[in-house]
Amino acid sequence: MASPAVTVRRHDSALGRWETVHRAAPAALRPHVLGYLGYREWLPQPFRRLEVPSGEVHVIVSFGPRVRAPAPVRSFVAAPHSEHTIVDFDAEQHGIEIRLTPIGAHLLLGIPMHELADRVTLLEDVLGREGDELPERLYEARTWPERFALLDGLLARRLAAARPPAPEVEHAWARLVASHGGTPVETIAGEVGWSRRHLLGRFREHAGLPPKVFARILRFQRAAALMADPGGPSLCEIALDCGYYDQAHLNRDFRAFAGRTPTELLAARLPDRGGYSGA
Repeated sequence: MASPAVTVRRHDSALGRWETVHRAAPAALRPHVLGYLGYREWLPQPFRRLEVPSGEVHVIVSFGPRVRAPAPVRSFVAAPHSEHTIVDFDAEQHGIEIRLTPIGAHLLLGIPMHELADRVTLLEDVLGREGDELPERLYEARTWPERFALLDGLLARRLAAARPPAPEVEHAWARLVASHGGTPVETIAGEVGWSRRHLLGRFREHAGLPPKVFARILRFQRAAALMADPGGPSLCEIALDCGYYDQAHLNRDFRAFAGRTPTELLAARLPDRGGYSGA
């Protein structure tokens, strides 16, 4: 399968040095696989990072020391979370992140996603021997393009063997993503011909969290992205554009999902897509 282009970003300042290598998934793996992020960090001291909820599942394959999230883990699956998490890192980190949709994670892992939601799960606990061996296989590939190609093949085989999700669930997820959480769940249930209760149960099986919670997360995610643009709209304009009643409503969701006001979250943003400081 044809490989998309690789994008490399580097940062060097008093905060530390880091390099990230981004590559989207090839067309054959979409829409379930969003892409890969290779990373290497050298920081002057151990670091705390704030991880906020998103509409993605992150599979971390680590070549370096454990992180504390809050229990010590090395390679793991970070399933959808409804609250923020503080992760403690050692001064050096090295590994690769696989970005999946929740439905893609359900297909690839073969586990009901509500069993993984709001948890961090060891990779070997969901993939068995394959998950135990994957870090060494990827590390020995040495270059990022070789590692990404190895993942392409592995994920393609697992997707080919997976049972496709119900089209109603795929439609519900696509509608939520396309509208940034703006389409009411009742509307989606009517579109697929299911009761609201039946949609909730099937959606949680494939995505982990109820559709209304995901709608709020997607709305928060869009607001945070708009806020990061220094020349972008005001907080009041962002609130209205993202479907909040007012700025106070936006503030409540930011406190619920990030533990911070919008202004505090913006101040915690690290340069060059380094995430958020949890200090």
